[in-house]
Amino acid sequence: MTTTAITNIGSLVTNDPALGEGPLGLVQDAAVVIEDGTIAWVGPTANAPATDERFDADRRAVIPGFVDSHSHLVFAGDRTQEFNARMSGRNYSAGGIRTTVAATRAATDAELEANLLRHLHEARRQGTTTFETKSGYGLTVEDEARALRIAAAHTEEVTYLGAHIVSPDYTEDPAAYVDLVTGPMLDACAPYARWVDVFCEKGAFDGDQARAVLTAGRAKGLIPRIHANQLSHGPGVQLGVELGAASADHCTHLTDADVDALANSETVATLLPGAEFSTRAQWPDARRLIDAGATVALSTDCNPGSSYTSSMPFCIALAVRDMGMTPDEALWSATAGGARALRRTDIGRLAPGSRADLALLDAPSHVHLAYRPGVPLVSAVWQKGERVH
Repeated sequence: MTTTAITNIGSLVTNDPALGEGPLGLVQDAAVVIEDGTIAWVGPTANAPATDERFDADRRAVIPGFVDSHSHLVFAGDRTQEFNARMSGRNYSAGGIRTTVAATRAATDAELEANLLRHLHEARRQGTTTFETKSGYGLTVEDEARALRIAAAHTEEVTYLGAHIVSPDYTEDPAAYVDLVTGPMLDACAPYARWVDVFCEKGAFDGDQARAVLTAGRAKGLIPRIHANQLSHGPGVQLGVELGAASADHCTHLTDADVDALANSETVATLLPGAEFSTRAQWPDARRLIDAGATVALSTDCNPGSSYTSSMPFCIALAVRDMGMTPDEALWSATAGGARALRRTDIGRLAPGSRADLALLDAPSHVHLAYRPGVPLVSAVWQKGERVH
């Protein structure tokens, strides 16, 4: 069994206050020892134990690998024209999600997997070591199941989102589609998924329909999460908290009662600034949530329509610039916060016993992620102790 020490780390973010300074557990002039895919030791470089291999960080910063707890990566096609029209102030009515549904249904398994891997590798180069991804662009029993089967070959965090929108095949009978989502489609998809999700929003699924989807999924052993309060005030956050959802995602339009519900629950508020950036929508108020005591995660929402970015550093910069977060809070939310949203304790931190997922920055401090937006600062990535970039 080979042991590796990464030494001479200028600033190490552990996300464990017991190991270092402040909520990020910052350790200066630090080292970490990796053994059998996990962190075996953390401390000052001068005290690092002997190991088989050493890597000199050259006074650069090391952070936990990013945990992207919300993405939609099993899709085909492109919606460039839609984005261009939106940014140019022109009307465009090509179909939105339905455009992606048609392209995804027409794609082969090999094409869908190749596209997933392209985005996975792109995210990894930017420091993402754990990602969740969803179905939701098939909307038939066969297409939803194959999307999840493809995703499950590449991540443990797979979400069944048959209730993304009402299938174009059921436009005249939404109730029948809910029956499909909670019946035969759920039966086919549950073996590949850990989570069940629903887009609770005007134009998608109302509170009663969302409750039916999440309770059916929970009865099959899937853990709820929910797209909530993205476009308008609605019942999504309250429903998610009531049903014990791991996360309520988007959380852009919140009442005081919604904020209180999140602050007094285990449901994580997952904020997705890429969506607001790409649609010129109102920013989520992270400051309000954090000050109330809610747990906040940051994720990319990578999808071809409303947030086509796989860059967690970009989302950190947006959160600091436009959502009232400090650089420390944004980094924590993109790592430990994402882990909380996935109910994981082995990722999102660098402490003895945690998984050895980490990123080396070509910068002296994690603050540079927001300070130098758009600059490719991630120079090396380890996943489960293996260098993958």
